[in-house]
Amino acid sequence: MKIAVIFLFIAPFAISSSLDKDYSSFDSASPEPKPRFAMLDDVRILGNGLLQLGHGLKDFVHKTKGQMNDIFQKLNIFDKSFYELSLQTSEIKVEEEELRKTTSRLQANNEEIRNISLELNSKIEDLLHHKIELQEKIGGLEEKVIKLVHIQPEIQESKEMTSLKNFVQQQDTHIRQLLKVVQEQHSQLDKQHNQIRELEEKLSNTDFHENTESSFSLKQMEPRIIPFPSHNSTAPAQVKGLATDCTALYKRGERTSGIYSIKPNGSEAFNVFCEVKTDSSWTVIQNRVDGSLDFNQTWESYTNGFGDLNGEFWLGLEKIYSIANQADYILRIELKDWRDNKHYVEYTFTLGSSETDYTLLLSETLGNISNALPEQTKLRFSIMDHDNATRRDFNCPQRYSGGWWHRACGETNLNGKYINPRSEGKLERRRGIYWKPQKGRFYLIKSTKLMIHPTDLESFE
Repeated sequence: MKIAVIFLFIAPFAISSSLDKDYSSFDSASPEPKPRFAMLDDVRILGNGLLQLGHGLKDFVHKTKGQMNDIFQKLNIFDKSFYELSLQTSEIKVEEEELRKTTSRLQANNEEIRNISLELNSKIEDLLHHKIELQEKIGGLEEKVIKLVHIQPEIQESKEMTSLKNFVQQQDTHIRQLLKVVQEQHSQLDKQHNQIRELEEKLSNTDFHENTESSFSLKQMEPRIIPFPSHNSTAPAQVKGLATDCTALYKRGERTSGIYSIKPNGSEAFNVFCEVKTDSSWTVIQNRVDGSLDFNQTWESYTNGFGDLNGEFWLGLEKIYSIANQADYILRIELKDWRDNKHYVEYTFTLGSSETDYTLLLSETLGNISNALPEQTKLRFSIMDHDNATRRDFNCPQRYSGGWWHRACGETNLNGKYINPRSEGKLERRRGIYWKPQKGRFYLIKSTKLMIHPTDLESFE
């Protein structure tokens, strides 16, 4: 293309020089007729130059079009990314505004409680001072009474003394009640301070949109003894042949986690996954690790079980009932959040038969996580095509996906849809696997495991 441009600049000079030669010859020689057209060779050279120039311009236009297409594609990708970022930003702003409102309410409540506490403290100080004065007066009166008793033992206690003692006792009772109220107020203040501190930390965190993945607030609970309905036997009876559960297999010498066949009392034999832990083995009834299995199944599937015992599975309500009906059992729930923090909680429990829709009754005993399942409450198992838990006009399993022991919608659901919190919206995350304490927000779960174990192991020793 550069050659063609140079040619365009040189060609006029060549033509002009040729014409000058013609004119000089005309001056020296005899006059000749002036040529009407340029020389054929010059025309050809000029035409070739123009043709080369046209090809160069054509190539340049094609290259320019390709570059423009690439630019447009990159602009489209940028527009999509910008739109997604704007949606995420708007969602973050809404949640941040909710947190700010909550923080302001908590601060106002905290200030009110603080004022009440100060008033109570001042009143208690006045009462204590008054009590000290009364005690001093009573001491003097007691000395006088003792002297009177020694002098006149037959004289009975006067009405004024009796009324005075009653008044002092009432004051003591009132002071104790006030002290108890102050202690409760102080405990509430501590809780309010902790909540405000957590909210301020969340607001100051630059990765605010990842709060839905945040770890659970751990709670170390001391074991406590809770009365619970008992079966006739204290542990599954061992019969000849197959074992009644994984604990019985452990007693027989099996020390490796894996798939085994068991035969609970009064039931047909079936396979289970046994997980060996310290000094015993647990029967696994549910396992979720990667979302490879869809848990949005029918009532029949949840009754009979589904999945692969080597991967994700649900053992089946009828099989769980046949095991748990043999004795008193513990339900252990192991959870892992999306930051790979591990938690667990254990309950003593009873499970009803199919006639009761496998009603579950729980009582928490131990764990390092805030409780999220209602205790001493009958929970019926509910699924989309068999909703027994909630009102007829509001189907929780259909809204939240999967089957679970529901009391009211919005509670914990460990059989929900497997959702990565970073790739889904806020509404979709509420259909996922989550653990929601009775007080506080819900937390998405990465993996779950449910296991059962007899409460009494003496018969196995």
